[in-house]
Amino acid sequence: MSNRTSFPSVFWVANSIEVVERFAYYGIYMGFGIYMEYLGYSKSQLGAVQSIFLFFSYVTPLFSGTLADKYGFKKVLIISYLAYLPSILLLIYTKSFSGIALTMLSIGLAAGIFKPLISGTVRAVTDKSNKTLGFGIFYAMVNFGASIGPVIAGKLRAISWNYAFMAAAICIVFMLLITIFFYKEPEREKQEASLGDKLREIWEVLSDIKFSVFLIILGTFFWLPFWAFFNMLAMYIDSSLDTIQLYSDLKGIFGATFLSIFSEVDENGQGKILGETISHTGYIIFIFQVLVSRISESYKAIPTFLTGLLIITAGFLVMGYANVGSVSIVFLGILLFAIGEMVSSPRIQEYITWIAPKEKAGLYMGTNFLAVGIGGALSGITYTSLYGYFDNMGHVEYIWYTLALHQGIGILLIYGYVKTLGEFVELEK
Repeated sequence: MSNRTSFPSVFWVANSIEVVERFAYYGIYMGFGIYMEYLGYSKSQLGAVQSIFLFFSYVTPLFSGTLADKYGFKKVLIISYLAYLPSILLLIYTKSFSGIALTMLSIGLAAGIFKPLISGTVRAVTDKSNKTLGFGIFYAMVNFGASIGPVIAGKLRAISWNYAFMAAAICIVFMLLITIFFYKEPEREKQEASLGDKLREIWEVLSDIKFSVFLIILGTFFWLPFWAFFNMLAMYIDSSLDTIQLYSDLKGIFGATFLSIFSEVDENGQGKILGETISHTGYIIFIFQVLVSRISESYKAIPTFLTGLLIITAGFLVMGYANVGSVSIVFLGILLFAIGEMVSSPRIQEYITWIAPKEKAGLYMGTNFLAVGIGGALSGITYTSLYGYFDNMGHVEYIWYTLALHQGIGILLIYGYVKTLGEFVELEK
Protein backbone atom coordinates (compact mmCIF):
# COMPACT_ATOMS: atom_id res chain seq x y z
CA MET A 1 0.00 0.00 0.00
CA SER A 2 1.81 3.13 -1.25
CA ASN A 3 0.40 5.82 1.12
CA ARG A 4 0.60 3.95 4.41
CA THR A 5 0.46 6.22 7.51
CA SER A 6 3.46 5.91 9.84
CA PHE A 7 2.96 4.67 13.40
CA PRO A 8 3.30 7.15 16.32
CA SER A 9 5.67 6.50 19.24
CA VAL A 10 2.88 5.30 21.55
CA PHE A 11 2.25 2.43 19.12
CA TRP A 12 5.76 1.10 19.77
CA VAL A 13 5.63 1.77 23.52
CA ALA A 14 2.33 -0.12 23.76
CA ASN A 15 3.73 -3.05 21.82
CA SER A 16 6.78 -3.14 24.11
CA ILE A 17 4.49 -3.38 27.14
CA GLU A 18 2.60 -6.19 25.40
CA VAL A 19 5.82 -8.18 24.94
CA VAL A 20 6.64 -8.06 28.65
CA GLU A 21 3.08 -8.86 29.76
CA ARG A 22 2.85 -11.88 27.46
CA PHE A 23 6.23 -13.05 28.80
CA ALA A 24 4.78 -13.08 32.33
CA TYR A 25 1.34 -14.43 31.40
CA TYR A 26 2.49 -17.30 29.20
CA GLY A 27 5.48 -18.02 31.39
CA ILE A 28 2.93 -19.05 34.01
CA TYR A 29 0.14 -20.38 31.80
CA MET A 30 2.02 -22.68 29.43
CA GLY A 31 3.63 -24.74 32.18
CA PHE A 32 0.72 -24.67 34.59
CA GLY A 33 -0.58 -28.12 33.66
CA ILE A 34 2.87 -29.57 34.35
CA TYR A 35 2.93 -27.64 37.64
CA MET A 36 -0.37 -29.08 38.82
CA GLU A 37 0.73 -32.59 37.82
CA TYR A 38 3.88 -31.96 39.87
CA LEU A 39 1.66 -31.09 42.85
CA GLY A 40 -0.38 -34.27 42.31
CA TYR A 41 -3.67 -32.82 41.06
CA SER A 42 -5.92 -34.58 38.53
CA LYS A 43 -6.71 -33.51 34.96
CA SER A 44 -10.25 -32.63 36.04
CA GLN A 45 -8.94 -30.35 38.77
CA LEU A 46 -6.51 -28.79 36.33
CA GLY A 47 -9.32 -28.29 33.82
CA ALA A 48 -11.42 -26.47 36.42
CA VAL A 49 -8.56 -24.08 37.21
CA GLN A 50 -7.86 -23.49 33.51
CA SER A 51 -11.52 -22.66 32.90
CA ILE A 52 -11.66 -20.24 35.83
CA PHE A 53 -8.41 -18.58 34.77
CA LEU A 54 -9.35 -18.16 31.11
CA PHE A 55 -12.92 -17.07 31.89
CA PHE A 56 -11.79 -14.15 34.03
CA SER A 57 -8.90 -13.35 31.69
CA TYR A 58 -11.24 -12.85 28.77
CA VAL A 59 -14.60 -11.76 30.22
CA THR A 60 -13.18 -9.00 32.44
CA PRO A 61 -12.22 -6.98 29.31
CA LEU A 62 -15.93 -6.65 28.59
CA PHE A 63 -15.91 -4.10 31.44
CA SER A 64 -12.31 -2.89 31.55
CA GLY A 65 -12.50 -1.84 27.91
CA THR A 66 -15.39 0.48 28.70
CA LEU A 67 -13.58 1.92 31.72
CA ALA A 68 -10.52 2.57 29.55
CA ASP A 69 -12.67 4.43 27.02
CA LYS A 70 -13.99 6.67 29.79
CA TYR A 71 -11.06 7.18 32.19
CA GLY A 72 -8.07 6.66 29.90
CA PHE A 73 -5.91 3.72 28.92
CA LYS A 74 -2.91 4.74 31.03
CA LYS A 75 -4.81 4.85 34.34
CA VAL A 76 -6.44 1.47 33.78
CA LEU A 77 -3.10 -0.05 32.73
CA ILE A 78 -1.61 0.97 36.09
CA ILE A 79 -4.61 -0.49 37.94
CA SER A 80 -4.06 -3.80 36.16
CA TYR A 81 -0.43 -3.95 37.29
CA LEU A 82 -1.41 -3.27 40.91
CA ALA A 83 -3.80 -6.24 40.72
CA TYR A 84 -1.31 -8.44 38.83
CA LEU A 85 1.73 -8.22 41.09
CA PRO A 86 0.43 -9.55 44.45
CA SER A 87 -1.58 -12.25 42.66
CA ILE A 88 1.52 -13.68 40.99
CA LEU A 89 3.51 -13.56 44.24
CA LEU A 90 0.76 -15.59 45.97
CA LEU A 91 1.64 -18.58 43.76
CA ILE A 92 4.88 -18.88 45.72
CA TYR A 93 2.99 -19.40 48.98
CA THR A 94 -0.18 -21.34 48.17
CA LYS A 95 -0.24 -25.04 47.26
CA SER A 96 -3.79 -26.13 48.17
CA PHE A 97 -6.29 -26.64 45.36
CA SER A 98 -8.63 -23.91 46.64
CA GLY A 99 -5.71 -21.54 47.13
CA ILE A 100 -4.36 -22.18 43.64
CA ALA A 101 -7.82 -21.77 42.11
CA LEU A 102 -8.41 -18.43 43.87
CA THR A 103 -4.92 -17.20 43.00
CA MET A 104 -5.33 -18.04 39.33
CA LEU A 105 -8.75 -16.35 39.41
CA SER A 106 -7.00 -13.20 40.68
CA ILE A 107 -4.31 -13.40 38.00
CA GLY A 108 -7.00 -13.91 35.37
CA LEU A 109 -8.85 -10.84 36.65
CA ALA A 110 -5.69 -8.71 36.48
CA ALA A 111 -4.86 -10.00 33.01
CA GLY A 112 -8.44 -9.28 31.94
CA ILE A 113 -8.18 -5.66 33.03
CA PHE A 114 -5.02 -5.35 30.92
CA LYS A 115 -6.05 -7.20 27.77
CA PRO A 116 -8.15 -4.71 25.76
CA LEU A 117 -5.88 -1.75 26.46
CA ILE A 118 -2.99 -2.43 24.10
CA SER A 119 -5.17 -3.62 21.22
CA GLY A 120 -7.40 -0.60 21.89
CA THR A 121 -4.32 1.63 21.66
CA VAL A 122 -3.39 0.04 18.34
CA ARG A 123 -6.93 0.63 17.05
CA ALA A 124 -6.86 4.27 18.20
CA VAL A 125 -3.61 5.12 16.40
CA THR A 126 -4.15 3.22 13.13
CA ASP A 127 -6.26 4.00 10.08
CA LYS A 128 -7.42 2.26 6.92
CA SER A 129 -3.96 2.44 5.35
CA ASN A 130 -2.03 0.70 8.14
CA LYS A 131 -4.57 -1.24 10.22
CA THR A 132 -3.74 -4.75 8.96
CA LEU A 133 0.01 -4.19 9.28
CA GLY A 134 -0.50 -2.56 12.69
CA PHE A 135 -2.46 -5.49 14.06
CA GLY A 136 0.05 -7.86 12.46
CA ILE A 137 2.91 -6.15 14.32
CA PHE A 138 0.86 -6.21 17.52
CA TYR A 139 0.20 -9.93 17.12
CA ALA A 140 3.88 -10.58 16.39
CA MET A 141 4.82 -8.78 19.62
CA VAL A 142 2.24 -10.82 21.53
CA ASN A 143 3.88 -13.97 20.27
CA PHE A 144 7.43 -12.83 20.85
CA GLY A 145 6.63 -12.43 24.54
CA ALA A 146 4.58 -15.64 24.54
CA SER A 147 7.54 -17.47 22.99
CA ILE A 148 10.39 -16.45 25.28
CA GLY A 149 8.26 -16.51 28.46
CA PRO A 150 7.71 -20.31 28.55
CA VAL A 151 11.33 -21.00 27.52
CA ILE A 152 12.80 -19.00 30.40
CA ALA A 153 10.11 -20.09 32.85
CA GLY A 154 10.69 -23.71 31.84
CA LYS A 155 14.39 -23.46 32.58
CA LEU A 156 13.69 -21.72 35.88
CA ARG A 157 11.09 -24.26 37.02
CA ALA A 158 13.63 -27.03 36.40
CA ILE A 159 15.49 -25.40 39.32
CA SER A 160 12.47 -24.23 41.34
CA TRP A 161 8.91 -23.30 40.40
CA ASN A 162 9.21 -20.26 42.68
CA TYR A 163 11.93 -18.83 40.43
CA ALA A 164 9.54 -18.94 37.48
CA PHE A 165 6.86 -17.09 39.45
CA MET A 166 9.35 -14.47 40.68
CA ALA A 167 10.45 -13.79 37.10
CA ALA A 168 6.83 -13.10 36.13
CA ALA A 169 6.46 -10.69 39.06
CA ILE A 170 9.58 -8.77 38.00
CA CYS A 171 8.04 -8.36 34.54
CA ILE A 172 4.99 -6.64 36.04
CA VAL A 173 7.19 -4.12 37.87
CA PHE A 174 9.02 -3.39 34.61
CA MET A 175 5.70 -2.82 32.79
CA LEU A 176 4.64 -0.36 35.49
CA LEU A 177 7.80 1.70 35.00
CA ILE A 178 7.47 1.75 31.20
CA THR A 179 3.85 2.88 31.45
CA ILE A 180 4.51 5.64 33.98
CA PHE A 181 7.44 7.17 32.11
CA PHE A 182 6.84 6.47 28.41
CA TYR A 183 3.17 5.68 27.64
CA LYS A 184 1.25 8.67 26.26
CA GLU A 185 -2.54 8.52 26.10
CA PRO A 186 -3.56 8.05 22.44
CA GLU A 187 -5.70 10.76 20.87
CA ARG A 188 -9.31 9.78 20.38
CA GLU A 189 -12.78 11.08 21.17
CA LYS A 190 -13.13 11.01 24.96
CA GLN A 191 -16.18 9.32 26.47
CA GLU A 192 -18.06 11.30 29.14
CA ALA A 193 -20.81 8.75 29.79
CA SER A 194 -21.28 7.24 33.25
CA LEU A 195 -20.46 3.61 34.00
CA GLY A 196 -24.17 2.87 33.91
CA ASP A 197 -24.35 4.41 30.44
CA LYS A 198 -21.38 2.34 29.34
CA LEU A 199 -22.98 -0.86 30.62
CA ARG A 200 -26.12 0.02 28.71
CA GLU A 201 -23.96 0.48 25.59
CA ILE A 202 -22.58 -3.03 26.11
CA TRP A 203 -26.12 -4.31 26.34
CA GLU A 204 -27.04 -2.43 23.15
CA VAL A 205 -24.12 -4.07 21.31
CA LEU A 206 -25.05 -7.51 22.62
CA SER A 207 -28.73 -6.87 21.83
CA ASP A 208 -27.78 -7.11 18.18
CA ILE A 209 -28.80 -10.75 17.78
CA LYS A 210 -26.74 -11.23 14.63
CA PHE A 211 -23.58 -9.96 16.34
CA SER A 212 -24.23 -11.89 19.57
CA VAL A 213 -24.79 -15.15 17.70
CA PHE A 214 -21.57 -14.51 15.82
CA LEU A 215 -19.71 -14.10 19.14
CA ILE A 216 -21.20 -17.34 20.51
CA ILE A 217 -20.19 -19.24 17.36
CA LEU A 218 -16.66 -17.82 17.58
CA GLY A 219 -16.47 -18.78 21.25
CA THR A 220 -17.55 -22.39 20.86
CA PHE A 221 -16.08 -23.21 17.45
CA PHE A 222 -12.90 -21.15 17.29
CA TRP A 223 -11.75 -20.08 20.73
CA LEU A 224 -12.72 -23.31 22.54
CA PRO A 225 -10.50 -25.59 20.40
CA PHE A 226 -7.90 -22.80 20.25
CA TRP A 227 -7.52 -22.72 24.04
CA ALA A 228 -7.80 -26.49 24.35
CA PHE A 229 -4.66 -26.71 22.19
CA PHE A 230 -2.68 -24.49 24.57
CA ASN A 231 -4.22 -26.03 27.71
CA MET A 232 -3.02 -29.51 26.78
CA LEU A 233 0.01 -29.27 24.50
CA ALA A 234 2.69 -28.83 27.18
CA MET A 235 1.36 -31.82 29.15
CA TYR A 236 1.01 -33.86 25.96
CA ILE A 237 4.62 -33.30 24.99
CA ASP A 238 6.01 -33.57 28.52
CA SER A 239 4.04 -36.65 29.63
CA SER A 240 2.71 -38.51 26.58
CA LEU A 241 5.48 -38.16 24.01
CA ASP A 242 8.98 -39.59 24.25
CA THR A 243 10.88 -36.41 25.11
CA ILE A 244 14.19 -38.30 25.25
CA GLN A 245 13.69 -39.47 21.65
CA LEU A 246 12.58 -35.98 20.70
CA TYR A 247 15.78 -34.58 22.19
CA SER A 248 17.83 -37.17 20.29
CA ASP A 249 16.11 -36.32 16.99
CA LEU A 250 16.68 -32.60 17.47
CA LYS A 251 20.25 -32.99 18.72
CA GLY A 252 21.32 -34.27 15.32
CA ILE A 253 19.99 -31.08 13.72
CA PHE A 254 20.68 -28.30 16.23
CA GLY A 255 23.37 -29.70 18.51
CA ALA A 256 23.41 -30.13 22.28
CA THR A 257 24.43 -26.54 23.05
CA PHE A 258 21.43 -24.97 21.36
CA LEU A 259 19.05 -27.61 22.74
CA SER A 260 20.16 -26.85 26.29
CA ILE A 261 17.80 -23.85 26.12
CA PHE A 262 14.80 -26.16 25.70
CA SER A 263 15.84 -29.22 27.71
CA GLU A 264 17.10 -30.66 30.97
CA VAL A 265 19.16 -33.69 31.94
CA ASP A 266 17.21 -36.38 33.80
CA GLU A 267 18.41 -38.54 36.69
CA ASN A 268 19.97 -41.02 34.23
CA GLY A 269 22.04 -38.33 32.52
CA GLN A 270 19.87 -38.29 29.39
CA GLY A 271 18.71 -35.08 27.77
CA LYS A 272 14.98 -34.57 27.40
CA ILE A 273 12.89 -31.72 26.05
CA LEU A 274 10.95 -29.59 28.54
CA GLY A 275 7.35 -29.66 27.30
CA GLU A 276 6.41 -26.02 27.79
CA THR A 277 9.52 -24.69 26.01
CA ILE A 278 8.31 -25.93 22.60
CA SER A 279 4.55 -26.28 23.18
CA HIS A 280 3.52 -22.94 21.75
CA THR A 281 3.38 -21.09 18.45
CA GLY A 282 4.99 -17.84 19.53
CA TYR A 283 8.42 -18.35 17.98
CA ILE A 284 6.86 -19.18 14.60
CA ILE A 285 4.36 -16.34 14.66
CA PHE A 286 6.94 -13.75 15.71
CA ILE A 287 9.00 -14.54 12.62
CA PHE A 288 6.23 -14.83 10.05
CA GLN A 289 3.22 -12.82 11.30
CA VAL A 290 4.03 -9.55 9.54
CA LEU A 291 4.61 -11.38 6.25
CA VAL A 292 1.33 -13.28 6.63
CA SER A 293 -0.49 -10.03 7.48
CA ARG A 294 0.93 -8.30 4.41
CA ILE A 295 -0.34 -11.15 2.24
CA SER A 296 -3.73 -11.49 3.91
CA GLU A 297 -4.58 -7.76 3.84
CA SER A 298 -5.42 -8.16 0.15
CA TYR A 299 -8.18 -10.69 0.86
CA LYS A 300 -11.56 -10.46 2.56
CA ALA A 301 -11.69 -11.12 6.29
CA ILE A 302 -14.10 -14.06 6.60
CA PRO A 303 -12.69 -16.23 3.75
CA THR A 304 -9.21 -15.60 5.18
CA PHE A 305 -10.43 -16.57 8.66
CA LEU A 306 -11.97 -19.83 7.42
CA THR A 307 -8.78 -20.72 5.57
CA GLY A 308 -6.90 -20.36 8.84
CA LEU A 309 -9.35 -22.68 10.60
CA LEU A 310 -8.88 -25.33 7.92
CA ILE A 311 -5.11 -25.24 8.46
CA ILE A 312 -5.63 -25.51 12.24
CA THR A 313 -7.75 -28.62 11.70
CA ALA A 314 -4.89 -30.24 9.78
CA GLY A 315 -2.56 -29.34 12.66
CA PHE A 316 -4.77 -31.17 15.17
CA LEU A 317 -4.68 -34.33 13.07
CA VAL A 318 -0.88 -34.24 12.84
CA MET A 319 -0.59 -33.66 16.60
CA GLY A 320 -2.51 -36.88 17.23
CA TYR A 321 -0.35 -38.83 14.81
CA ALA A 322 2.80 -37.79 16.71
CA ASN A 323 1.83 -40.19 19.51
CA VAL A 324 1.54 -43.22 17.23
CA GLY A 325 4.06 -42.32 14.49
CA SER A 326 7.29 -40.35 14.50
CA VAL A 327 7.46 -38.18 17.62
CA SER A 328 9.20 -35.32 15.82
CA ILE A 329 6.20 -34.81 13.56
CA VAL A 330 4.75 -32.90 16.52
CA PHE A 331 6.63 -29.89 15.14
CA LEU A 332 4.68 -30.11 11.89
CA GLY A 333 1.46 -30.10 13.92
CA ILE A 334 2.62 -27.02 15.83
CA LEU A 335 3.68 -25.33 12.57
CA LEU A 336 0.30 -25.97 10.92
CA PHE A 337 -1.54 -24.67 13.97
CA ALA A 338 0.71 -21.60 14.01
CA ILE A 339 0.05 -20.84 10.35
CA GLY A 340 -3.67 -21.23 10.91
CA GLU A 341 -3.48 -19.01 13.98
CA MET A 342 -1.56 -16.32 12.07
CA VAL A 343 -4.14 -16.32 9.32
CA SER A 344 -7.26 -16.45 11.50
CA SER A 345 -6.76 -14.90 14.95
CA PRO A 346 -5.45 -11.38 14.21
CA ARG A 347 -7.77 -11.09 11.23
CA ILE A 348 -10.94 -11.86 13.17
CA GLN A 349 -9.87 -9.45 15.94
CA GLU A 350 -9.13 -6.74 13.39
CA TYR A 351 -12.47 -7.45 11.70
CA ILE A 352 -14.42 -6.91 14.94
CA THR A 353 -12.58 -3.70 15.86
CA TRP A 354 -13.17 -2.28 12.37
CA ILE A 355 -16.92 -2.76 12.51
CA ALA A 356 -16.72 -0.48 15.57
CA PRO A 357 -16.56 3.35 15.56
CA LYS A 358 -13.07 4.47 16.66
CA GLU A 359 -14.35 6.05 19.87
CA LYS A 360 -15.89 2.69 20.87
CA ALA A 361 -12.86 0.55 20.06
CA GLY A 362 -12.42 -0.51 23.69
CA LEU A 363 -16.11 -1.39 23.95
CA TYR A 364 -16.09 -3.61 20.88
CA MET A 365 -12.81 -5.25 21.85
CA GLY A 366 -14.46 -5.97 25.20
CA THR A 367 -17.40 -7.73 23.55
CA ASN A 368 -14.93 -9.62 21.36
CA PHE A 369 -13.29 -10.92 24.52
CA LEU A 370 -16.68 -12.30 25.57
CA ALA A 371 -16.35 -14.82 22.74
CA VAL A 372 -12.81 -15.65 23.85
CA GLY A 373 -14.06 -16.05 27.42
CA ILE A 374 -16.79 -18.45 26.36
CA GLY A 375 -14.22 -20.65 24.64
CA GLY A 376 -11.72 -20.40 27.49
CA ALA A 377 -14.32 -21.17 30.16
CA LEU A 378 -15.43 -24.32 28.33
CA SER A 379 -11.99 -25.50 27.23
CA GLY A 380 -10.64 -26.75 30.55
CA ILE A 381 -13.73 -28.45 31.93
CA THR A 382 -14.33 -30.23 28.61
CA TYR A 383 -11.10 -31.02 26.81
CA THR A 384 -8.61 -31.17 29.69
CA SER A 385 -10.95 -33.57 31.51
CA LEU A 386 -11.45 -35.54 28.29
CA TYR A 387 -7.67 -35.61 27.86
CA GLY A 388 -7.43 -37.48 31.17
CA TYR A 389 -10.10 -39.96 30.03
CA PHE A 390 -8.32 -40.76 26.75
CA ASP A 391 -4.96 -40.92 28.55
CA ASN A 392 -6.34 -43.52 30.95
CA MET A 393 -7.62 -45.48 27.94
CA GLY A 394 -4.10 -45.56 26.52
CA HIS A 395 -5.14 -43.51 23.47
CA VAL A 396 -4.29 -39.93 24.37
CA GLU A 397 -4.04 -39.11 20.63
CA TYR A 398 -7.85 -39.31 20.42
CA ILE A 399 -8.06 -35.89 22.04
CA TRP A 400 -6.51 -34.29 18.94
CA TYR A 401 -8.77 -36.16 16.55
CA THR A 402 -11.77 -34.96 18.59
CA LEU A 403 -10.51 -31.39 18.33
CA ALA A 404 -10.11 -31.76 14.56
CA LEU A 405 -13.73 -32.90 14.27
CA HIS A 406 -14.86 -30.01 16.48
CA GLN A 407 -12.97 -27.48 14.33
CA GLY A 408 -14.29 -28.98 11.10
CA ILE A 409 -17.88 -28.59 12.31
CA GLY A 410 -17.06 -24.99 13.21
CA ILE A 411 -15.86 -24.22 9.68
CA LEU A 412 -19.13 -25.48 8.23
CA LEU A 413 -21.19 -23.58 10.79
CA ILE A 414 -19.40 -20.23 10.27
CA TYR A 415 -19.63 -20.63 6.49
CA GLY A 416 -23.36 -21.33 6.78
CA TYR A 417 -23.83 -18.33 9.10
CA VAL A 418 -22.17 -15.92 6.66
CA LYS A 419 -24.05 -17.33 3.67
CA THR A 420 -27.38 -17.05 5.51
CA LEU A 421 -27.05 -13.75 7.41
CA GLY A 422 -24.24 -12.00 5.50
CA GLU A 423 -21.04 -10.35 6.71
CA PHE A 424 -20.69 -7.19 8.80
CA VAL A 425 -19.59 -3.92 7.17
CA GLU A 426 -16.08 -2.70 8.01
CA LEU A 427 -15.73 1.06 8.47
CA GLU A 428 -13.39 3.17 6.35
CA LYS A 429 -11.88 5.11 9.25
